[in-house]
Amino acid sequence: MKKGEIMKQYVIIGNGVAAAGCVEGIRSVDKEGKIVIVSKEKYPVYCRPLISYYLEGKTGLDRINYRPDDFYNANNCGVLYGKTAEKIDHKEKQVVLSDNKAIPYTALCVAAGSSPIALPFEGISTVSRKFNFTTLDDALELEKTVNGESRVLIIGAGLIGLKCAEGLHKRVKSITVCDMADKVLPSILDAETAPTVQRHIENSGIVFMLSDSVKRFEGGTAVMNSGKTVEFDVLVTAVGVRPNTSLIAESGGAIGRGITVDSKMQTSIEGIYAAGDCTEGYDISYGANRVLALLPNAYMQGYTAGVNMAGGERVFDK
Repeated sequence: MKKGEIMKQYVIIGNGVAAAGCVEGIRSVDKEGKIVIVSKEKYPVYCRPLISYYLEGKTGLDRINYRPDDFYNANNCGVLYGKTAEKIDHKEKQVVLSDNKAIPYTALCVAAGSSPIALPFEGISTVSRKFNFTTLDDALELEKTVNGESRVLIIGAGLIGLKCAEGLHKRVKSITVCDMADKVLPSILDAETAPTVQRHIENSGIVFMLSDSVKRFEGGTAVMNSGKTVEFDVLVTAVGVRPNTSLIAESGGAIGRGITVDSKMQTSIEGIYAAGDCTEGYDISYGANRVLALLPNAYMQGYTAGVNMAGGERVFDK
């Protein structure tokens, strides 16, 4: 840092892959500025796609971290675990946390990810053991709950639902997966390939109820739209996720389905960037703005944001 120059403080909201990319992007330009990470979760950055492999016994908690144990110290980062950003005051350039503490920033990156969609199923309050499957805490809670006699109902035959089924199928008595779509992985597979994937999964004993979903719950019984019933002990809802856009929306920033960003990952608010699953940017393969929630994408977006936050020059083209 040059004599007389004020040390910058970078704040990153989120502690996922995009946040790790942002840290490394910042450090590629600025080796000395302070980095503060606001982390709702209590764990160092980990690979969320690996939580199903943890449940399945293919990996351990010591092997799902995305970066080494000394990552934060090596990059001079302060991490506020178990804290939630409640508000961005972009005029005062500070982030207000859930405990009312205000964190000032020179440049800010929102890498807040996405949240599970909660559909208002009739009688959902009568279900005693219900889970999502997007975080390590979800996997750990499921691990504590299920046993060899558990009957699991998963709502959603997309990636999250099938990853959950993959992780649980050797731990429980039965798994039923339902979806309003007429095929598995409906956003990815076509009518020709989906049946092949479905047959492969069914070989593990998993039962599908496609073109059907839950009409209402009566405790441990799901009454389906078709009139059929499913008895279960554990419910997992995996009907999709929504980008976490509220911090930018409430600050007056532009959002679509996600936080709108340009090729430098800057939002419509000066000094504020965004990266990862919460964003919506131009996709050259699609010809329009869209959310593209992929792990490599999140890292590259975060790195791009970090470089530009620190005064470097980098653009991101999907």
